[in-house]
Amino acid sequence: EVNIGVGSEEGRTFISIRDTGIGMTREEIKHIFDRFYRSDKSRTKEKGGHGLGLAIAKIIILGHNGKIKVKSKAGQGSEFIILLEEKPGTGRD
Repeated sequence: EVNIGVGSEEGRTFISIRDTGIGMTREEIKHIFDRFYRSDKSRTKEKGGHGLGLAIAKIIILGHNGKIKVKSKAGQGSEFIILLEEKPGTGRD
């Protein structure tokens, strides 16, 4: 199951993506934004995935002066929180 939430708080927009999947260990979390890293050992070249998705996502988020945070526990799922500064004059009060 995947849940997505969006909101605004203290001049920041946040996007939360939470799942109830297998989660990750602290050691895996340290590397998930590294290019070509695959935390799921069952993923092979034949099964797909290149280990670039989160690395690219982080570059895009940082390019918009944002931040990305990760919360995860093995066996309990993961949550990614993207924080973006709201620009003045966007009509959000």
